[in-house]
Amino acid sequence: MKYTIKHEIKGRLRVHLHMQRMSFREADTLEYYLKGFEELRDVRVYERTADAVIVYDCSRTRVLEILKGFSFEAVTLPEMVYETSGRELASKYHDKIVTSIILHYGKRLVIPLGIRKLWVIVKTLKFAWRGLKTLAQRRLRVELLDSMAISAAVLTGDHKTASNVMFLLTIGDTLEEWTHKRSVDDLARRMSLNVGKVWLVTDEGECRVDASDIRCGDRVVVRMGNMIPFDGEVSEGEAMVNQASMTGESAAVLKDSGKSVFAGTVVEEGELIVRVTQTEGCGRFDKIVRMIEESEKLKSSVESRAERLADRLVPYTLLASGLTWLISRSTVKAVSVLMVDYSCALKMSMPVSVLCAIREASDYDITVKGGKFLEAVAEADTIVLDKTGTLTKAKPTVVRVVSFCEEDEDELLRQAACLEEHFPHSMARAVVDAAYNKGLVHEELHTNVEYIVAHGIASEIDGEKAVIGSYHFVFEDEGVRIPDGRQMLFEALPDEYSHLYFAKNGSLAACILIEDPMRPEAGRVIEKLRSQGFGHIVMMTGDSERTAAKIAAQAGITEYYSEVLPEDKAGYVERAKAGGCRVIMVGDGINDSPALSASDAGIAISDGAEIARQIADITISSADLWSLVVLREISTLLMKRIRFNYRTIVGFNSTLIALGIAGVLSPAASALLHNGSTVALGLNSMTKLIGKKTII
Repeated sequence: MKYTIKHEIKGRLRVHLHMQRMSFREADTLEYYLKGFEELRDVRVYERTADAVIVYDCSRTRVLEILKGFSFEAVTLPEMVYETSGRELASKYHDKIVTSIILHYGKRLVIPLGIRKLWVIVKTLKFAWRGLKTLAQRRLRVELLDSMAISAAVLTGDHKTASNVMFLLTIGDTLEEWTHKRSVDDLARRMSLNVGKVWLVTDEGECRVDASDIRCGDRVVVRMGNMIPFDGEVSEGEAMVNQASMTGESAAVLKDSGKSVFAGTVVEEGELIVRVTQTEGCGRFDKIVRMIEESEKLKSSVESRAERLADRLVPYTLLASGLTWLISRSTVKAVSVLMVDYSCALKMSMPVSVLCAIREASDYDITVKGGKFLEAVAEADTIVLDKTGTLTKAKPTVVRVVSFCEEDEDELLRQAACLEEHFPHSMARAVVDAAYNKGLVHEELHTNVEYIVAHGIASEIDGEKAVIGSYHFVFEDEGVRIPDGRQMLFEALPDEYSHLYFAKNGSLAACILIEDPMRPEAGRVIEKLRSQGFGHIVMMTGDSERTAAKIAAQAGITEYYSEVLPEDKAGYVERAKAGGCRVIMVGDGINDSPALSASDAGIAISDGAEIARQIADITISSADLWSLVVLREISTLLMKRIRFNYRTIVGFNSTLIALGIAGVLSPAASALLHNGSTVALGLNSMTKLIGKKTII
């Protein structure tokens, strides 16, 4: 690639490609290529100027090598990246605003005054029609105030004021629409599919392949707790599918042979073989955008109350204008009152504040599905944390396999990995990774497997019944016995590790010892959350009392519950809410899903099961727990901003109305101050809540 270095400081380069400008696809391709290198900390590509700004942590020579290795022909841009980049949207609204400004001020230089007045009258008819439509709907809304104010200005011969008011309203509407679309698109992009591997059904059996290798007509297996990766039709199996990500409905839907399924939905119970009908461009992104725009989840209760108040104040503004005219017989004073309303500012600043807070959260790898949940996090006084994969590291490791039969440890690990590889749990991944690291190939040895949530897996291996899971499942539910002469070996199993029991034909075959250390930042995060106002911090786990006590002590948590089932977690959340607490739940597994649904705001760790991420209201993708602290900070600051906006709008506009009634402000001045303050408040609402990238 040929380029010129335009500007350079330490750790930052601005380069110009030898071309006049780039197309949207070319700019997305270059940005996609550069962001693929970890040593490049931040990348911005500007298609209009064909420039790229690169912030880097490596040597300057390395950056130049990366740039030299780029060509548009050599990089294949995934269609989903192009469809969801937002670059074309930003360019569209930028051009729209620039065009409005040029036309508004440029026409004064080239168009005669008489024609400009005629043009203002024609545009006034458009605003008057908008106001009349609100009357036809038997509602008094801000559009009526706008139309009356503009019409009154035209009727009194103040065409300049009418023109300025319409210009400011147009700019305000465009900024609001742009911010809303940009924020919604950013949120939808975060919620879009990010599927890496899938199970493909072939003549030889199942094999795990890259999702990018799947073609229409291929058949893929989707098991309990996993996301359906593509649009398709069920060819075999039966399952309950959670379609909340597509329809907004929380109740699972039965899917069996012949029925259609959609990418991004999740199998809650059962197993499906899906014949793929659509791989790329299946419209999932557009469906998510529509769902977000139509969902009431976007609105916090504070935001909704402010908007309802805005509509209720419209009749009072009309009454104030009418009384002003009756008392003073001054059309100028009456129009000055009409030029000011509360609704415009309230309805612009509140949604913009919420959507920009959601967008800011995404900068910290936090996906929030609506302002309602940011409000819940801000007001919560109780936080419930799952242990495995949440307080402990997302990647537990196998320390040792203890054999209780004649087979050696590696063979038992191979068989266990064969069962565990199909299911989305951190313990299962630990077993599979351990087998992989030892080079143990585990072909499909078993028949159909059954996954029992929060317990384990049951199947058959070479005709023998095989189960793997917790102590409760293996010994109490399945009645597995310890082989004769191995009781002392069983009692000597070390308590500092989590135990995964593997049994065949009713006899314990192996105990897999798994190290699941606490995240190094957990203790400091718990301390910070407590200082942020969480009065109750609770840990819940299915592990033994001894393991739970150890982790709770290390994390500084005084209230914890061990050996709990999914319904126990959900039950605790329900009881806490019934007692007047505002509760948020943090988890990562299928067994956390009921509690995530029951809480005021459910937070899923993204390394966990897909169903947890789909059911959760908030998803954290970052590598540590500090995101919880950041989330609380953003939520608290958002509520403060909304209250500040509310007080400022009511106070400032009330002052303008009073000054208009007193005759201090002309209609033009009222319109300028009102609309200018509305736009200014909207722009302020678009600024970041947290000044720096970290608050730690």
